[in-house]
Amino acid sequence: MNPQIRQVYALFIVLFALLVGFTSYWAVVDAKGLQDNPDNRRALIKEQTIPRGLIFARDGRTRIAVNRAERRGDARVYVREYPTKGLFAHPIGYSFLRNGRRGLEASRNDFLAGKENEFESIFAGLEGRAREGNDIVTNLDVAGTEAAVTGLAGRKGAVVAIEPQTGKVRVMVSIPEYDPNLIPTDFKALDTDPNKPTFNRTTQELYPPGSTFKVVTATAALDTGKVTPDTIIDGSSPKEISGVPLSNSGGESFGPISLTDALTNSVNTVFAQVGEKVGRATLVDYMKRFGFYADPQLDYPDNQMIASGVRRNGTQYVQDGFDAGRVAIGQGGSEGAIEVTPLQMAEVAAAIANKGRLMKPRLTDRVLSKDGRVKERIEPDLQSEVMKPETSAELTDMMGRVVEEGTGTAAALSGIRVAGKTGTAEVGANREFTQPWFICFAPIDNPRIAVAVTVERQPAGSQGGTVAAPIAKSVLEALLGGGS
Repeated sequence: MNPQIRQVYALFIVLFALLVGFTSYWAVVDAKGLQDNPDNRRALIKEQTIPRGLIFARDGRTRIAVNRAERRGDARVYVREYPTKGLFAHPIGYSFLRNGRRGLEASRNDFLAGKENEFESIFAGLEGRAREGNDIVTNLDVAGTEAAVTGLAGRKGAVVAIEPQTGKVRVMVSIPEYDPNLIPTDFKALDTDPNKPTFNRTTQELYPPGSTFKVVTATAALDTGKVTPDTIIDGSSPKEISGVPLSNSGGESFGPISLTDALTNSVNTVFAQVGEKVGRATLVDYMKRFGFYADPQLDYPDNQMIASGVRRNGTQYVQDGFDAGRVAIGQGGSEGAIEVTPLQMAEVAAAIANKGRLMKPRLTDRVLSKDGRVKERIEPDLQSEVMKPETSAELTDMMGRVVEEGTGTAAALSGIRVAGKTGTAEVGANREFTQPWFICFAPIDNPRIAVAVTVERQPAGSQGGTVAAPIAKSVLEALLGGGS
């Protein structure tokens, strides 16, 4: 055989083998991955002929996602509608043929689309049952969500509320919101809007946490025995940290002060020294216990979540080499600055409230078959033991002081003790804006709700205690007052 023909023949054999190999892989090994790919229109087209499961709020009555039947030729198809419009748009997302899926519509698609395993399919065939989706009851609270939206009052920002003992996400609000009913017609405009209305700020946006991060620093210091609530530390201002002077807010100098009083008054120079005493390695260890440096363990699409942590140049996560003193107060430097999502800071508050135990956050409460039977109930699941119960108790007392007599008095409730921490980060090219924060939980004696609130780019001088704390208060009132 001619050598050139032999080479062409050999190449043909290799290419044919590769074709067979890849085809077999897609058809057998990665069949489910191909089917679940959001860009796979064939699966979406097929699913449109199946009544998709409904999605309800926590009360089991408020319908968040429903179907509208349409005739298309000889076929009946089901198109998604969202009666609550933008109220739950970010946690629930949407599901449309042309635009794919986001949010819980994507992460719980198998249940909503009525997908069954082999045994269930066999029984369904024997019984002559047509495939239909399962309904989902979420943990999302109508009154709490409305309170968060009202509190933000159109300002860009985010609110998350979690049950500390169960991980149930009761509120997940991101402003600006969007109406998912408009996705089929206005998708491009919404998705390219510079205000990012389709972007879930609770899970996808990273912000400097300001002084709310001091509770993470305090956790590491108290739990390792480096300090106690009564340890006296010099709160003078300015004070040299990592060779550079650091000042307290407004330049106020406190002199010798206890750790408890330093948290009550949010004294930067004290917590910067505590951060240096704890050290980078221990600080990172406790951050990881709280869930930093990993996507939240939430029943939500991975591509709609981002990890909190210390990042260099806003891109590279780092665990060493950063300014421990400045990260400890929720700031940072050229070698790395702390950046967090609102969900992460709600988890911080929830872990402290739950005696140091962090539960996995979850949007879904239960899955129902069409006859109303509970097909699956999502039970509480421990994510990590962050700290000793004794440390949690110390932090709770300290955070209670913040609300009773410190920077967080605007979150105080009548007859209910609240534990909290304010934060105010300076942002903008010339630090011309602030990022106000407030994290909290209540009641102190038996915590039922943990909340995190942040508001984007507020005018200089805006503080967490005056901007974010009142929003948290209104959410607590709605959730603790027996709202739906």
